[in-house]
This record gives sequence, structure tokens and C-alpha cells, in this order.
Amino acid sequence: MQVLSLSEFRAHASEMLDLVEKGETVRILRHGKPVAELVPLRPEAVEPPSYLQPFEPVMALPEGYSAVRTLIEERQNGSW
Repeated sequence: MQVLSLSEFRAHASEMLDLVEKGETVRILRHGKPVAELVPLRPEAVEPPSYLQPFEPVMALPEGYSAVRTLIEERQNGSW
């Protein structure tokens, strides 16, 4: 772990970010007291967006029917 003052961090910010990118933690002090830590990001679970994930159909359509045909029939037979 690297520990440095705020002024040192400002002077070497790019170098410190390189260290964090390599997996090291950097602690930043202000007036000798720790105020922040830069830590490497944890790898996120690679999961497809929700719109690409499989889902269960709301209702099963009879063989040979299309969703559009079913919708039209529901609208014609419904009590609006």
C-alpha cells in the first residue's frame, strides 16, 4: 500500500493511478490523517442486459396463432 500526502498525490496522480490499475491500494493523507483510499475495481459479473435475458411467456399461444392475431381477437371480443 502506498501512503502519501495530498500534495504528493497531486504531483504524482497519474503514477498513483497506474499503481491502482496494477492492483495496489493508495492511501491519501491530509495533515497526517487518512482521508481517502484508491482501490482497484472489483471485476463485475459479466451478465447480459435485462432485455437480452430469457423470460417466460405471459401466455401460451395455441398452435398456428400469432401474437397479432390473438391481440386483434381479444380487442374484438373484449368489453371495452
